[in-house]
Amino acid sequence: MDKKEQKKFPGSRVQAKKRKKKLIRNWIIGILAVICVVAAGAGFYASHLYKTAENAANKAYDKENAVKTTYGEFNGEKSFAVLLLGTDTGALNRTEKKGNTDTIIVVVVNPKKKNYTMISIPRDTMADMVGDDSDDVQKINAAYSIGGAKMTMKTVSSLLNIPVKYYALVNMGGLMKLVSYVGGIYVTPSLTFTYNEIKFKKGVRQHLNGQAALAYSRMRYEDPEGDYGRQKRQREVITKLVKKLATTDSLQNFTKIANTLSSNVKTNLGFSALKSILANYSDCTSSSESDYLHGYSAYINEAAYQIASTSELQRVSNKIRKLLGLKTETISNRETKLNTLNIASGFNFNSSKTQNYTIYSESTTTSEVEKKKSSSSSNSSSSSSATSSKSRSQTAYNTSSSNSTGYSSNYYSNYTYSYNTNPFSGGY
Repeated sequence: MDKKEQKKFPGSRVQAKKRKKKLIRNWIIGILAVICVVAAGAGFYASHLYKTAENAANKAYDKENAVKTTYGEFNGEKSFAVLLLGTDTGALNRTEKKGNTDTIIVVVVNPKKKNYTMISIPRDTMADMVGDDSDDVQKINAAYSIGGAKMTMKTVSSLLNIPVKYYALVNMGGLMKLVSYVGGIYVTPSLTFTYNEIKFKKGVRQHLNGQAALAYSRMRYEDPEGDYGRQKRQREVITKLVKKLATTDSLQNFTKIANTLSSNVKTNLGFSALKSILANYSDCTSSSESDYLHGYSAYINEAAYQIASTSELQRVSNKIRKLLGLKTETISNRETKLNTLNIASGFNFNSSKTQNYTIYSESTTTSEVEKKKSSSSSNSSSSSSATSSKSRSQTAYNTSSSNSTGYSSNYYSNYTYSYNTNPFSGGY
């Protein structure tokens, strides 16, 4: 444009500048608008995640066994314990009194140590079913099928002399889906084995999807440690899954994870308690410790049990109480009393042989057992070898009537078996 034309349009330069400023302004407004939309979207997404989590927690919530939490209970300063129960049924839409819990783990979250400790209780551990008025004892995994979560919590609490207020029942089969949702986990097997056509090699780091993780945590019979070995692998899988769930990558499949949890978990921890735990204890997920209640293999009425010695019960009780910030106490319960009576009758927790363990009635005294043992020894020594052998055989298989619990209605019953090995004797 020449000078003459510029004279014809004296305001054109000014107008151009104005148009340029308007264009820049519009770009700024546009960018701000996009930012606002993104921010609003993120807020909506966060709100969606919150609502999804709340719905999942409410679906998993067990109102029947609800416990009122005290103010500041999950403030990030106090330790707390949760009883983790594992089933492998594939469904939780069943009545509370069906199914055994083959995985029983006391989980203690300790903010001072910034970690959590998992202590397994073998499923075959002999335990008094608290809430059952009879003299009956069962394998501890039966507590849930007999009396639901309430009996299980009370039974574990009595067995170890620890407070058990909270529980989470997890379907281990469904939980393995979570492994796939978080992208799998890595393990280094301590032994070589094949389970469900999935191979695991000792010392070789291996990536596991959900199916492989379930197989890894299920195998028991090929493990020289039996159920104890399986417990170790279960704790390993749970530990690594917790770490993956705590990462931001898990948000990509948050809805799937939440829906899987709600379909495969039952707990008496409400949504508000879970929020407080997430907010105040998240730094405890990065480190963990493992332990287990050691049992002695024995037989009760031809059924194989794990019997925890009094010293072992005391050890585990002391450990958990210290982690919870509680004073240790001398443990005294139905199990320790039965241990005392069995030791008086000759049971030896230091033996390498698998022995018979006797269930005595509540009213039986140590002096009665010792008197019976002395009488049996006297009768045995006064007889010939052949007669003595026959007499012991008849005594071993007591023919007195039995009640519905499976042991003699008399104050004691005694069975002798030919098993002579105890693969779980010795140290921890």
